[in-house]
Amino acid sequence: MIANYFLESMKHPISLPNYVALLFLCSLLFVVILVMHSLWMNPNNSKKIYLVDFACYKPEASNMISKKGLLDGFRPHLDNNETLEFMERIIDKCGLGDSTYVPNALIRDPPNPCMEEARSEAEMVIFGAIDRLLAKMKGYVAKDIGILVVNCSIFNVVPSLSAMIVNRYQFGDGILSYNLSGMGCSSGLIAIGLARNLLQVHPNSHALVVSTENITQNYYLGKDRSKVLANCIFRVGGAAILLSNRPSDRRSSKYQLIHTVHVTTAYSDSSYKCIFQEEDGEGKLGVNISRDLTSEASKSIQLNLITLGRLVLPVSKQLSFLINQLIRSFHVAKIKPHVPEFNKTFDHFLPHAGGRPLLDELQRVLGFRDFDMEPARKTLYRYGNTSSSTVWYQLAYCEASERIKRGDSVWHIAFGSGFHCTSVVWRAIRTVDPEKDNPWIGEI
Repeated sequence: MIANYFLESMKHPISLPNYVALLFLCSLLFVVILVMHSLWMNPNNSKKIYLVDFACYKPEASNMISKKGLLDGFRPHLDNNETLEFMERIIDKCGLGDSTYVPNALIRDPPNPCMEEARSEAEMVIFGAIDRLLAKMKGYVAKDIGILVVNCSIFNVVPSLSAMIVNRYQFGDGILSYNLSGMGCSSGLIAIGLARNLLQVHPNSHALVVSTENITQNYYLGKDRSKVLANCIFRVGGAAILLSNRPSDRRSSKYQLIHTVHVTTAYSDSSYKCIFQEEDGEGKLGVNISRDLTSEASKSIQLNLITLGRLVLPVSKQLSFLINQLIRSFHVAKIKPHVPEFNKTFDHFLPHAGGRPLLDELQRVLGFRDFDMEPARKTLYRYGNTSSSTVWYQLAYCEASERIKRGDSVWHIAFGSGFHCTSVVWRAIRTVDPEKDNPWIGEI
């Protein structure tokens, strides 16, 4: 009946009474769908997942580099002064400070970006993060872990990074291990979604998620400016996260996992190619970051927010969004697009710290305060863009500055090559006090 009315009304100009009736029917239909969706997706039908604890790797002081030091390191290997000047302008604008970290291979003179050094970087970061996590886990041992998910987009070796971890910590032969690659800065939260799905079907289990990126072999030494961007923003970093579905772990855990939302726009050529690893005309390998990145990221973020909004926004806010969409679709009046008030829905907003312009745009569109954006901006300044692990350095910042209170909601959102956009929502089970091994202790 509603469909017939809608089709019939489209044949004639919409009068005010018909317009009001159409709004009422669409709103009614929306409420019915929402109720059915809530019944179908009853959270009581799924296992509760807890974030027991996490740890971020903090490199040694010997790996620290200033912006000038980074440029000086590239100078002997780039015979193009225009490229160096371009890098200098980007580094000044991207929001990084003078205390970020690079791997050992790029500090040496001359640099030695070989496979052995890349594997050494992976071991340094991954084992460093896991060792920090296990040291915090009193009563837990490595053999308690039944699921392992590792994400590293660019560096993929044989045996895999997940096999490297299994070998180091002597996990049992029954462990479920997965290695995610090529998904960029969103892959850390994608890994959380995968671990959640596995914990739904494997009762009484722990899952270890390890998020990192490897940059030893992926610095670009050519003239293509779209590939030089990666040199300016990416730095060393990583995180290890322990999840559990055991009800007995709730009391010792920090957060409960509430929602995961993942979208991809890889069906679009412009989206698929906006971050693309390829060789330049001289055969030098690099990651091309196109000018379409901002617009393609906006599309995927918008799709993600639409799905997330259905899960976290009150019905009244969802109806306001629907009515705005209808008015704009039928050109009844000229009004601005309605942006749901996510800034009033979450207590902590932790987006991927990809660069200052991206953070500025997120703040402008979503309306978050400078205080809300501080963890992301401080992470970018102190640690740089560590790819998928930046969101964990931000959560560590919130804990170190005593921001996390019992019942607080935390929104992680990250985006990366593909194009992917992923949101993860947590709720704090308890007030979290600063810990001595937090990477921000002594930094704030």
